[in-house]
Amino acid sequence: MKVDAKNRSRRLRKKLRVAEFKELGFDVAWQLSDDITNEAVDTFIDNFFAEAIRPNGLGFGGEGDTLWHGLICTQALGSCNNAQRAAVEKWLSDNGATQVAVSALYDVWWAE
Repeated sequence: MKVDAKNRSRRLRKKLRVAEFKELGFDVAWQLSDDITNEAVDTFIDNFFAEAIRPNGLGFGGEGDTLWHGLICTQALGSCNNAQRAAVEKWLSDNGATQVAVSALYDVWWAE
């Protein structure tokens, strides 16, 4: 399907999440210490959600144990911005995560 096709109605653009309805998000990955306990991982993730994800209106879908990776996008319809991206990266770096990698913003519905 051509994402950039012309002559689509507003209703169809909204359903397809293209043009003015495009939603941007970003990938994130980080490493925790190999000798970290399960309780410390749980505490880290709880704090990550409480201090970096929820206050910025974001959602995180991902997985990990000591090596984590996932997608971050907004909880409501809309797009992430560079300030939110930077806030997540800063929180991870400031709270003990190493090898923090944050991608550029991209279209979460039509990524190539």
